[in-house]
Amino acid sequence: MSRICLLCLVVVLLSGCGGIRRDMSPRVVVLGIAQDGGVPQAGSFGDRRWGEANGQRLVVCLGLIDPRTDRVWMFDATPDFRRQLYDLHAEAQGAAWEWRASNRPGEPRPAALDGIFLTHAHIGHYTGLMFLGHESMGAGGVPVYAMPRMRGFLEGNGPWDQLVRFENIELRTLGAGEAVHLGEGLSVTPILVPHRQEYSEVVGYRIDGPTRSVLYIPDIDSWEEFDAMGTRIEDMIARVDIAYLDGTFFANGEIPGRDMRGFPHPFITNSLERFAALPEAERAKVRFLHLNHTNPALHPSGPAQGVIRRAGMRVAAEGETEGL
Repeated sequence: MSRICLLCLVVVLLSGCGGIRRDMSPRVVVLGIAQDGGVPQAGSFGDRRWGEANGQRLVVCLGLIDPRTDRVWMFDATPDFRRQLYDLHAEAQGAAWEWRASNRPGEPRPAALDGIFLTHAHIGHYTGLMFLGHESMGAGGVPVYAMPRMRGFLEGNGPWDQLVRFENIELRTLGAGEAVHLGEGLSVTPILVPHRQEYSEVVGYRIDGPTRSVLYIPDIDSWEEFDAMGTRIEDMIARVDIAYLDGTFFANGEIPGRDMRGFPHPFITNSLERFAALPEAERAKVRFLHLNHTNPALHPSGPAQGVIRRAGMRVAAEGETEGL
């Protein structure tokens, strides 16, 4: 058989009703990597990044897509919710769903959003819920997954309670360590983490797909306090394929005139030191996000990212995807 004929046979086998099959496995997409205030932050009038085409970063957020069922979820509802919802749908309606649309033209497009998993009640992680209200989307019954105190905070305080009364959102209570099943082989499990709890508990999430898994911990006080809770981050990294971890600050001294050693986040330099003993394959799983606007690791070609890469880890990139 000639090489050309063999190629034709492969195309025929891969094609279905005129289209080439795409990867239909669930996947996560990084929708933002910045700390709650975004990059640049409000009031930073002299920040040159306002005028740079690639200088701005959205607040930390993950999206979850299941092309098998045309469903999408978000992890955290940020002040950048509008853009992130658009980006989530742009990703979701790309490769895999384009095949579905072309081969099943009678099927409806997916719903706007099938759920939001909240980590905690700090401004970068829940205030995007406002866009679901009647002043904006006027959404109907979007599932919002929250721990008990987080749920009580939304039910008991305006304007969030209005979203509940108007049924823009449907609150669903989470339990620490209890998996929420979203589809065949697809689940989300909240993990309690130590962090400032003025209004709610704080959780990270483990996202399990049919073949791979992701860890999402955008906020934590320190890995040592996590140890004290009986959970070693190294053990969690070992049980997943990708670990998106708190990288708020690179090192002490990045905010001039302040001793940052008491700040409630592990410095990236401390994480690099702690993870240095891990095997290369384990270190390669680590991707830092939730970067403060002062963090030099925001610069892709800067020395801070060079330090991270040489340590076998990296900074998460907005728009990157990982199959599950």
